[in-house]
Amino acid sequence: MGKEEKIAISEENIETIEEGLVKIQIPSFEKVSSKAPVFYNSKMELNRDISILALKTFQKEINNEIAICDVFGGSGIRGIRYKKEIDNVSDVVVNDISSLAIEFGKINANINSLEIDFEQKEANILLRENRGKFDVIDIDPFGTPSYFVDSAGYSLKKDSLLCITATDTSALCGTYKEPCIRKYNSKPYKSEYCHENGIRILAGFVALTLAKYKKYIEIKLSHSSEHYMRLYIKIKKGSAATDESLDNNIGYISHCKKCLYRIAISGIASPIDELCPICGEKIQIAGPLWIGKIQNHDFIDNMLNDLSNETTYLNTENKIAKLLNSCLLEADAPITFYDVHVICKNLKISAPKLDDIITKLEEEGFLAIKTHFNPIGIKSDVDIERFKEIILSLIK
Repeated sequence: MGKEEKIAISEENIETIEEGLVKIQIPSFEKVSSKAPVFYNSKMELNRDISILALKTFQKEINNEIAICDVFGGSGIRGIRYKKEIDNVSDVVVNDISSLAIEFGKINANINSLEIDFEQKEANILLRENRGKFDVIDIDPFGTPSYFVDSAGYSLKKDSLLCITATDTSALCGTYKEPCIRKYNSKPYKSEYCHENGIRILAGFVALTLAKYKKYIEIKLSHSSEHYMRLYIKIKKGSAATDESLDNNIGYISHCKKCLYRIAISGIASPIDELCPICGEKIQIAGPLWIGKIQNHDFIDNMLNDLSNETTYLNTENKIAKLLNSCLLEADAPITFYDVHVICKNLKISAPKLDDIITKLEEEGFLAIKTHFNPIGIKSDVDIERFKEIILSLIK
């Protein structure tokens, strides 16, 4: 037993949790942290609820039994819910490096009358020892998932699903540039759409890492919620298709902090202008990152259909519906978005109503879609100069 696990556990400090259709027991800790040997985070219930819907949709899509690996099991809540709440699950493996977590995981599986396999291994070793075994690999660590993506790429088989969470949003969003470069081999930029950039950096890192195994990705769903980013990625195989995917979907975003011009540039070695074509300011570059689609319309639509047909047991059902409907609208929207307050600050004016801006954009034939990344963000195919003109016309 590791040093961090030498904690006296008595009946007095055992807490019972009910979530979804399951009930689990965990030791009580004053603070949720990576140092807690049995990790349960109530704030991640939305994450787990969405995962249930995503895996149900995936299982129906491939029309076969699925084997699932929860790489960072903690209390076992995620893996136990997968086994209990999803039909046609053949096997669930829950892994954790903590012996105490495994002990409670087994107790919790027994409480719910479920047969689940438990492993106590370093995550990379587990993934490399089980190449091609799992249809779903879920990587939900405390912090960066970057240390485990290569092993996941080795382990994942064709048409499997990778579910991956990152909680190191300060690095991915550009608050701390060096850690992002070190962990994700990508330069971030702290723009108004930095959370979308963060998801694209993570997706690009996954795509480039898996490419060495002649595997490429199709993003089914992504979202940035509270303190984390989450992606659901279907894995495809083929060297030629992988090359084509990288050519089309890996690139950079150029951004001018003076006039707010931005453009996506495809290609990992494409030439990039150093100066803004509008105002001549030096351009800021983010990438390499994923410039392809980060939402799949059909997949999300099927998730919403499942949600509407479910017997209500998901506590976060309303939040899920709101988020998925927003992601559905964003599925075919352009890359990045405009933050109305940032643009109005740039123009040194007060902001008009968001709905008025959207109406005006639509009247002129432009797309105008609200984004889940930012409550005052608009995804649109309008260029920045015309967008500013439209806002000014509403003020006048």
